[in-house]
Amino acid sequence: MTTFDSLFVSHGSPMLALDPGPVGAFWAGLGRALPRPGAVLCVSAHWGTASPCVGGAAHPATIHDFYGFPAPLYRLAYPTAGAPALARRVTALLDAAGIAAAVDPDYGLDHGAWVPLRSFYPEGIAVTQLSVQPGRDARWHVALGRALAPLRAEDVLILASGGATHNLRAVARDGGAAPAWAQGFDGWLATALADGREADLVDWQRTAPQPRMAHPSPEHFLPLFVAYGAAGPGARGERIYDGFTLASLSMAAFRFVAA
Repeated sequence: MTTFDSLFVSHGSPMLALDPGPVGAFWAGLGRALPRPGAVLCVSAHWGTASPCVGGAAHPATIHDFYGFPAPLYRLAYPTAGAPALARRVTALLDAAGIAAAVDPDYGLDHGAWVPLRSFYPEGIAVTQLSVQPGRDARWHVALGRALAPLRAEDVLILASGGATHNLRAVARDGGAAPAWAQGFDGWLATALADGREADLVDWQRTAPQPRMAHPSPEHFLPLFVAYGAAGPGARGERIYDGFTLASLSMAAFRFVAA
């Protein structure tokens, strides 16, 4: 049975489902390069709850949780199997770590999950989602990931999906060069992960350059800490994709390597 490294991808705009471009090609290549997992646990920035919830649907619906996009985008679906047994295993691991968790029997796949998964596994894959807690800090989400670390040796790919930078007020629809604040935060993140500087990472709102510009709200950054925590103490993050879209949205992806 394969032991998987946990991953973080920046999922960018929902339009990547219609026009995947270089990012989609990277996702597709990564899906082909990895051993095929028995199931995927996707931690998406777009499902925020007060305490952890896991999707328990046997056939998760495709959730179009966005507005103002072209009509063809709303006709796309990602028909795939759920992973109810994995959902129960997740709640058991969290409960054992003293973290109360629940299964939501109806939650489907929001676009933080299905947009990258359409490129990773176009034929479908057994998948369930885990929510993030926007009212909790990075340290909480590292602990959440640490509790889920055994899954990596149980044929489960932990795929966190959010954004290395995510300030929608600062995007440029016509693209252009990434602003200095976005490049600075993106570079700091890559270096801090490569060096395994956990103390700096969990205190990112004080240690990172211009954190409020990069993340006016934290929900798109929190999935990264779950994937980082799942790699165990002393883990390091290897950047496996970099680049920007809409000028300021970093599309960075990371693979987390256990110590």
